[in-house]
Amino acid sequence: MSGTARYNRQILLPEIGEAGQHKLLESKVLVIGSGGLGAAILPYLAAAGVGEIGIVDDDLIEISNLQRQVIYKTDAIGKSKAKQAKAMISDLNPLVKVKSISEKLSGKNAISLFEKYDIIVDATDNIAIKYLINDACLATEKPMVYGSIFRFQGQVSVFNYQNGPTYRCLYPDENSNAANCEDAGVLGVSVGIIGMLQANEILKMILGIGKVLSGKILVYNTLNNEQQKYDFEKSNFEAITREAFEEKYNKCEVEEINFEAALNEIDTEGALFLDVRNTDESPKISIKNQIQIPLMHLEKEIEKLDKNQKIYVFCQSGIRSKIAAELLQKHRFKNIKSIAGGALAMKNVLSKKNSYDSNENELSRQLTN
Repeated sequence: MSGTARYNRQILLPEIGEAGQHKLLESKVLVIGSGGLGAAILPYLAAAGVGEIGIVDDDLIEISNLQRQVIYKTDAIGKSKAKQAKAMISDLNPLVKVKSISEKLSGKNAISLFEKYDIIVDATDNIAIKYLINDACLATEKPMVYGSIFRFQGQVSVFNYQNGPTYRCLYPDENSNAANCEDAGVLGVSVGIIGMLQANEILKMILGIGKVLSGKILVYNTLNNEQQKYDFEKSNFEAITREAFEEKYNKCEVEEINFEAALNEIDTEGALFLDVRNTDESPKISIKNQIQIPLMHLEKEIEKLDKNQKIYVFCQSGIRSKIAAELLQKHRFKNIKSIAGGALAMKNVLSKKNSYDSNENELSRQLTN
């Protein structure tokens, strides 16, 4: 079947026509994340005929994903999300060129990846990665299509579009905390709606039609079908050049570790778990070899720490712990790791471990009796 026949219904639109379809064919879009938002974005970009799509995701498919990540099938559990998403796109529209990148976005690969695409799409639920995407977009002068979900409420905006406001203009506090879908819960259709709104912004930018959500954020509530649009201005902050990006993200590389792996070393001599949250923050974490020094006091109280210790730093979600780890490295601490996901991830692991231990104890009691 020819491309013209495939895209006939949108070519009929006077705002698109054959010239618009050619723009789509020539466009290149990079989607960061192929979870709930990505599962809604990717099929519509492919079906519309976007010429080249890149998918960045280092995650594997879990059974709990299927409730909202509807492009995956049950028999794909345990497989790479990026590779399965690529297979879906190829089945849907073999005319689209697809590249799956099964690795985590980082300061090391963001610039080189972003350079190859016209539009960068944030389909993640990780606050630290959103700031990374924003900063890499500024360094490479690419627009960022933003989406986020909290329970029944979603947000959509476009940052850095034609030198417009950025993510940092709207959310300047990099140390803010936000729960992801796993912690807060989410209904699959909510993610789908927000993802499709993101796809709509992408297609409008490529085609040069309509009004792009630049300097505006759309907030949509799926429970009552209410939506609002809020304006925000570009703030006066120092431009993020490539040099500034490299300085921020790669000068002092902090190694991240999952809490499961760190927990295996809890009895290791010389291991210390450093909580850099404020004392009033929840959830409370209580584990062996733990000390709490809020980030704002860390430099003043750094003498409380032993440079020979293996230190695992955690905060609420994994952002401040990286800042703390960098600070310790500058003070010549050698063995520092930041716990990915922070206390929110640690809480889930500890809850599962406690539940498992309780079941084991009960089984042991029954066998003894």
